[in-house]
Amino acid sequence: MPWDVMVGGRGTVRPVSPGWSSPLGVGPLWQGGFMGHVDAQGGAGQRRDGTLEGPTLAALRDDAAADLPTTAALRHALHRVPERGLYLPLTQRLVLDALADLDLEVATGRALSSVTAVLRGARPGPAVLLRGDMDALPVTEQTGEPFSSQHAGVMHACGHDLHVAGLVGAARLLAARREELAGSVVLMFQPGEEGDHGARLMIEEGVLDAAGSRVVGAYGVHVMSSTLPVGVVASRPGPLMAASDQVRVTVEGRGGHGSKPYLAADPVPVAAEIVLALQTMVTRQFDVFDPVVVTVGRVEAGTKENVIPDLAHLDATVRTFSPATHAAAPERIARLCEHVAAAHGMRATVDYQRGYPVTVNDAVEVDRARRLTRAMYGAQGWHEAEVPVPGAEDFSYVLQEVPGAFVFVGATPAGLDPADAPYNHSPRARFADDALVPSSAVLAALALDRLAQG
Repeated sequence: MPWDVMVGGRGTVRPVSPGWSSPLGVGPLWQGGFMGHVDAQGGAGQRRDGTLEGPTLAALRDDAAADLPTTAALRHALHRVPERGLYLPLTQRLVLDALADLDLEVATGRALSSVTAVLRGARPGPAVLLRGDMDALPVTEQTGEPFSSQHAGVMHACGHDLHVAGLVGAARLLAARREELAGSVVLMFQPGEEGDHGARLMIEEGVLDAAGSRVVGAYGVHVMSSTLPVGVVASRPGPLMAASDQVRVTVEGRGGHGSKPYLAADPVPVAAEIVLALQTMVTRQFDVFDPVVVTVGRVEAGTKENVIPDLAHLDATVRTFSPATHAAAPERIARLCEHVAAAHGMRATVDYQRGYPVTVNDAVEVDRARRLTRAMYGAQGWHEAEVPVPGAEDFSYVLQEVPGAFVFVGATPAGLDPADAPYNHSPRARFADDALVPSSAVLAALALDRLAQG
């Protein structure tokens, strides 16, 4: 086995299928619980440059592991009562109860069921932000977990229950180290990530300034039910996740009898031509190394096979990976749709709706996350993602305002191959509790390290 891994008490290290690759560019790795090793540099606390030293990180790692039963119990409680959207009263209550003993300054949202908590360090300094999203999905759970959803048709299928529990775990780690903190930590418990722009609403309500001054760094994690082995942390500088927009195109023709299309203006073949032309356009008008993805997921027209309809509708998702292509895509898509329709004597109207912007990591902050993760879990604990992920994330709104880093944490359960385990959003997606340990430890380490910098 080519990996130097110190195995903890949970699970064993074993190779997965050789040669598999993932959307993150992960090659052959390992699966199972692990504790990693610490690249200790001697001394305690911080180095002369203000960054954390090995013994401090070892203690964080070990304390996060020791806290796993408590953190997992909270995760299971959250998983049982998933809630969707911006109003999450049960979830909010569980968060407030979990934070009650930590001596925090706590506020709740006005337009949404958010929780913002500020942890004050013993000494003055800047503020950083840690975020966990709280909402669930309209999915009927099929995992068979003993803590499965008790709410019909709603499930934590994207791991947000782990995000919340991991952030509470990080808060406990930091509260126990209050004397080491020169500054404040803003804890952002956010509803409405799944399409409701909850991060933007919390920014509008002042979360970035909750400590009294604008935060100087922001960090978040996202667990993966497949793709990454449990406990592995992955990210990259620059674009990490795509922008996601929605487009509805309506082609206006003139209905008639299916046997005499020359007496009508049939919008259906025009809509079909637009679908194909969009695929050509994205490969000919955008740089192959800064791609655009357009997927038409819904086509609607007509009522009967021999009736030419007046209208045809297309619904598409558009994914872009840089601010430049995100800005250019609406005009180019609208121009193509309108001109294809005009070439056939018809009219197309394009309703282009902006979704989440590109999630862009700050290179310095990714360096910080890489260094800290490797120090706590060894070189094998970090994976450098080769390409961005085409999913979208509203933590992008935070990263538009503040330098920071968003990282993925592997949560593939033991016994499953990351290459083919059910992916996030599946009704069968399962997430290993062990992923809570690096989630809490890495978030806490990022906060401590950035505040130590001043």
